[in-house]
Amino acid sequence: MAKNTTSPIIVLFRQDLRLKDNPALTYACQTGQPIIPLYILDDENPGKWRMGGASRWWLHHSLISLNQNLKAKGSQLFLYKGKTLEIISGLIQRYQVAAIFWNRCYEPYAIRLEQKIKDLLPRSQSFNGSLLFEPWEILNKQNQPFKIFTPFWNRCMEVESIDDPLPEPHRFITKKIESESIDSWKLLPYHPDWSEGLRKNWDVGEKAAHAKFNHFINRSLKTYDYDRDIPSLDSTSLLSPHLHFGEISPRQLFHATKNIPQSDKFLSELGWREFSYYQLYYFPQLPEQPWRHEFSKFRWEKNPSFLKKWQKGETGYPIVDAGMRQLWETGWMHNRVRMIAASFLVKDLFLSWQAGADWFWDTLVDADLANNSASWQWIAGCGFDAAPFFRIFNPILQSEKFDPDGVYIKRWIPELAKVPKAFIHRPWKASPDLKLCYPSPIVSHDQSRKRALEAFKEIKKDYR
Repeated sequence: MAKNTTSPIIVLFRQDLRLKDNPALTYACQTGQPIIPLYILDDENPGKWRMGGASRWWLHHSLISLNQNLKAKGSQLFLYKGKTLEIISGLIQRYQVAAIFWNRCYEPYAIRLEQKIKDLLPRSQSFNGSLLFEPWEILNKQNQPFKIFTPFWNRCMEVESIDDPLPEPHRFITKKIESESIDSWKLLPYHPDWSEGLRKNWDVGEKAAHAKFNHFINRSLKTYDYDRDIPSLDSTSLLSPHLHFGEISPRQLFHATKNIPQSDKFLSELGWREFSYYQLYYFPQLPEQPWRHEFSKFRWEKNPSFLKKWQKGETGYPIVDAGMRQLWETGWMHNRVRMIAASFLVKDLFLSWQAGADWFWDTLVDADLANNSASWQWIAGCGFDAAPFFRIFNPILQSEKFDPDGVYIKRWIPELAKVPKAFIHRPWKASPDLKLCYPSPIVSHDQSRKRALEAFKEIKKDYR
């Protein structure tokens, strides 16, 4: 490609809202041609998987942050809303665009779209800006995809090197074009009382992502292996939404921590993120269909009342309800509690994992199609390397083990603040004199567990 021409290159931002370690942006700048930093809000191409409410709130603030960072370089972010191909086609004709550079996404609808963009402008280029490894790079000895995490991650760690993160580009030439206003998109929710909780709990953008990562390294990484399971502690990285929107890259995290002795567990969590994308790439039906086909005949119930109580944190099981209320207030839930709450929905309430995934998709600021789908299939026992269906979390025992003093519970369920420690995990056994404004359990865990195991035996019979 000739340098110093007037034909611009579009840099299409999507889940890579950063300047550092952004291959598409870096290599576009190196051509010497003017660039058009572009973000398109396309709600049609993803279909059912258009961004949920919490993600749209995050996107609004992340785009503002990215635009500010670009302006510091003498550039800006140009915004459009509509069908990606139609918008790009129009820009190509209007501004004689030479090529389009982007960092690859791995959702099925994104892969289809990227191929159409390449057909539209064959000189375009795509890059890996979201993963440590491309899915097609990691195969077993039979040249087939891995189905179990441990051998998958072991193979990843046998790779000789992972590229170093790219530095932030210096000033570059920007081709000015017409642009829409982010405020006209109405990404922010219509319920300010809800979004206020998000605003209080999150700083958004590339600078905030690095500040959070530095805080984690200095304060929590050394004890992460154990403390990450204690929901009352400030012990997790809280980087998942920053990773999803690409405000920080996995390569930056990997290289900053790989030589720290206590980093193995944190690096393996990056590995699980990689494995989730791996699953989605090789099994694009992951968001809607069980990978273990016998579960397609599982007789899930439809109980709108139970689903609503689970969503609102009114099941009568404190650790479950605390997690669901944390989710609604902050757009995030501690990972250990996510597993407990998800198990309760699937194996105590007998509601489908897809119903849970849909709720998380709308309410999580880190809603990610690969991670969300793979994690729900894992807890339901129907995915790659999944926990067996008969592994049923007991919400009371889990609560006693990971929140023994009820610190986390009392933070998110203030009506239980006066319940003595002896009853905080079973408030229905506390003295009636407390007059709790808290519901009794909507189901018996012991009875639900027996029922779930019987149902699992039935589907196993059909596939022997």
